[in-house]
Parts: sequence; C-alpha cells; structure tokens
Amino acid sequence: MAMRSDITIPLIISAGIHIGVIVIVAMGVDFSEKPKPQVQASAPAVQAVVVDQSKVAQHVERLKAEKKEAERKEKARQDEANRQVREARKEREREQARIKQLEQERKQKEVETKNAADAAKAAQLKQKQEKEKAAKAEADRKQKEKERKASEEAARKAAEKRKAEEAAAKKAEEERKRKAEAERKRKAEEEARRQQEQMMQDALAAEQASLSQTRNKQVTSEVSRYTSMIVATISRNVQQEESMRGKSCTVWVRLAKDGFVTSSRIVEGDPVLCRATQSAIQKVQRLPVSSEPDVYDKLKELNIIYRPKFN
Repeated sequence: MAMRSDITIPLIISAGIHIGVIVIVAMGVDFSEKPKPQVQASAPAVQAVVVDQSKVAQHVERLKAEKKEAERKEKARQDEANRQVREARKEREREQARIKQLEQERKQKEVETKNAADAAKAAQLKQKQEKEKAAKAEADRKQKEKERKASEEAARKAAEKRKAEEAAAKKAEEERKRKAEAERKRKAEEEARRQQEQMMQDALAAEQASLSQTRNKQVTSEVSRYTSMIVATISRNVQQEESMRGKSCTVWVRLAKDGFVTSSRIVEGDPVLCRATQSAIQKVQRLPVSSEPDVYDKLKELNIIYRPKFN
C-alpha cells in the first residue's frame, strides 16, 4: 500500500502539471494580446512568444518522460508484487505438503505404538500361560511323587505281610510245599506268558519299524514332489533375463499350513536372479504344500534352490 501511494501521488502531480500546461498553452494561443502596430517594436514581441512556446514544449516532453518513467516503475512494482504472490503461494503449498507428511508420520507412529503395545500384551499373556503350565507340571510331579511313596508304603506292607505268611507257613510245612509248588507253576506260566508277550512285542516293533521306514520313504518322496512344484510355481512367475543363464539362487521360505508365505529371505546366489526370485515369491504369496502333517513338517521351513531354464 505504501508503494502504491508513492507512485499515485507523482501521477496526480504529473496529471495536474499536464492540465496546467495545456491551459497555459491555450491561454497563450487564444488570449495573448496582439501587439500594437509600432515600428521596430513588433520583432521582439514575436521573439518572446516563440521562446515561451519552446519552453512549454520542453516541459511537456519532460512531463511525458516522467509519466513513462512512473508507468515503468508501476509495472515493475506490479511484476514484483505478482512474483511475491506466486512465491507466497508456492511456499504455502510446500508448507501444506510438509504438514501432510508430518500428519502421515504421526499416524504411522501411532500404528507402530499400537502394534508394539499389542505385541507386549501378547508376550505377557504367553508368559502367564507358561507360568501356569509350569505350575501345573510341578503339581503333577508332586502328585506322582505322592503316588510313588504310597506305592512304596504298600509294597513295604505287602512284604511284611508276606513275611508273616512265610512264618505261618513254617507251622504247616506241607501247606508251604503245596504253595511253593503252586508258586513255581505260576511263575513258569508267567515266564511263558512273558516270553510270548515279548515275542509279540518284538514282532510288532519290527512291523512298526518297517512301516516307519516305508513312511519315511513316502514322506521323502512327497517332500521332493512338493519342492519341485514350488520351484515350478516360482519359475512361472520369474521375469527371466539372458544374464541369468547358468546362475542360481537359494531362498529360504517359511510356509503356513495353507501354503501362505509368512517369511522369506535370500540365502545366497546371483543378486539379479535372487531379486527376481524373491519378487516372484512375493507376487505368488501362496505355494503348494501338503496337508499331511509329517510332510508339511518338512516343508514349513525350506531352502529353495532355483536355477532358471532356457530353451
């Protein structure tokens, strides 16, 4: 406002001077007295009029120049004002963008804080559960110890009773011999029964070992088959390049029971191929996995070696 006032005042003054000059010129042209016819006196009068008009013209030109200079300064001031407006607008936009970024960062920190609090709460719950489990295990141990002592006490009492029976048997030798013979037969039968049971247990153990060996072969075969399926799935989603020919990459993955990739990392290999391989895994998100528990147990954490094939 101060700059506008500084320029407006000279413009008003200049306009006033212009109007005054025009009036003076008009008055000089229209109302100047004609010189009386006098001998040798007319020439100086004409000379004076010419000189006055020349000064007026010079003054008019100077006023025009001042007007142009004032207009130039006004334009320069307006241009500078426009530039300042544009600069202020840009600065306001930058400030708004900065405020928006800070708000996003604040929200992100809130999310991170909430996640940390949830993780801490889960850890506390797990710790509580583990303590409860340990307490239950200790209670079970004490109960078993109590039962063992009770069993030993019962065995002691049984031994005492057996001794009493043996003492009574001495009083009746024949009865003792009969009982002894009966005990011998019982033991013989018990031994035979135990031998038979041992033979059955040995046969069952051999059968279970055979089944376990067969199952291990089946599990190994299934793991190999699913590993091939996983590599094929990754291969279909890798963006192959000629520079990958002859290269390999080992990637470790952790799979959920439904095949969802919960975690992955590069172990070793060509950097370009490894980046493409991990990108393919992230794109697929879910890999083939067996629903059989013992097969899945071998697949849930797996090192995948990928070598691209070219025609």
